[in-house]
Amino acid sequence: MLTLLYRGSLTSCNYDCGYCPFAKRRDTRATLARDAAEVARFVAWVAAHSGGIRVLFTPWGEALVRRHYRDAMLQLAALPQVSQVAMQTNLAGPLSWLAEAPAGKLALWCTWHPGQTPLARFAERCQRLQALGIRFSVGMVALHEHYDDIRALRAALPQGTPLWLNAYDRRGPGYYRPEDLAWLDAIDPWFPHNRAPGGSRGAACRTGLDVLSVDGAGEVQRCHFVPTRLGNLYQDRLDDMLRPRPCPRLKCDCYIGYAHREDRPFYAEFGDGVLARIPLTRGQSPG
Repeated sequence: MLTLLYRGSLTSCNYDCGYCPFAKRRDTRATLARDAAEVARFVAWVAAHSGGIRVLFTPWGEALVRRHYRDAMLQLAALPQVSQVAMQTNLAGPLSWLAEAPAGKLALWCTWHPGQTPLARFAERCQRLQALGIRFSVGMVALHEHYDDIRALRAALPQGTPLWLNAYDRRGPGYYRPEDLAWLDAIDPWFPHNRAPGGSRGAACRTGLDVLSVDGAGEVQRCHFVPTRLGNLYQDRLDDMLRPRPCPRLKCDCYIGYAHREDRPFYAEFGDGVLARIPLTRGQSPG
């Protein structure tokens, strides 16, 4: 099964989170038109590919406020060779289109950003996802000032919703106290992989073998974090790009990367929910 991590030209977002470099960036109409054409080309390539495929959209901005991404997800989900289509989203876009999705094909990796949208509204949208039968996970960046928000989010989510946490990536030594870590690890049992990823260089990884990163022009890398070009999806033979490659990075601290390491438990523990960060065992501590 080939997994494609797609990231096109879109960089615009409707939020202005202080910890995000793409907050409130606006794409020009020309950029949005180029991005829509890139997405359409990618969908056409997947439609013509005979082997099994999974797709995760990892946009720099917020994509589901754009119709061409919603249409692309539905088109991909309708293809028999595509087993799953997932996307990272702040859940601010329309939701009614999800009713057209084939059962079990779409999944969403959702992030709540306190201060950008009220928790009550975000939780109501999560309840709508559940009513629509859409699989999803929800998470936050574990900033000190958001600890009360993490507690409130856990209490507000529909029962069984996976809650993940990302470590604040500009933290200094000692940012998290031992008592913080004990509590955060209880909220998200997978948080230690994110906050303290350990060494990665030389580790066996599925990226480059059956997981590839693709940009809007079709340029292929093994993953988002290793900028070595492997070829072009639209011009080169796929088989010539795929082979085992040990990780060249000192560490890998983003779930999009380390989830695919063969010495990590995510494929076994998350199963077909690995792209949308949904573990097979969904009962987590209420914290």
